[in-house]
Amino acid sequence: MIPATLLTNALLVGAVLFCLGLVGILTRRNLIVMFLSAELMLQGVSVTLVAWSRYHGDWGGQVLVVFVLTVAACEAAVALVFVLQAFARTGRLDASAWQALREENLPRVIDHGLPADDRVVPTWPHLTPAGVLPEGDDSRSLERDHV
Repeated sequence: MIPATLLTNALLVGAVLFCLGLVGILTRRNLIVMFLSAELMLQGVSVTLVAWSRYHGDWGGQVLVVFVLTVAACEAAVALVFVLQAFARTGRLDASAWQALREENLPRVIDHGLPADDRVVPTWPHLTPAGVLPEGDDSRSLERDHV
């Protein structure tokens, strides 16, 4: 294949990965999904660095990708600790859970667009208990049917 075509394809894949990660960070509030989106952005940058390195025929971009992968692995380990601590303290994985971990002298940032609690209690339909006639029915109509 032509080197320019390979470069274009790799840059396109890297840009798509980076944009998907950016959309994931900007639209999601779940901490795990946000950190996975950050990892996706790093992978997009890595694909781009490898593509440019191969196109120019040197090893600089590929060596830099090794360092990027090392930093991404360390970031994932530290992020996992933060997520577990936030879940242990608040019981949920919403990004607003970080508000409780803030220093006491700093004011809380309140997100007015979202409800205070993200847990919705389901409501289930209630059936009439067995052996009890529903309200408004005449018991005489049942006696006529049985006679």
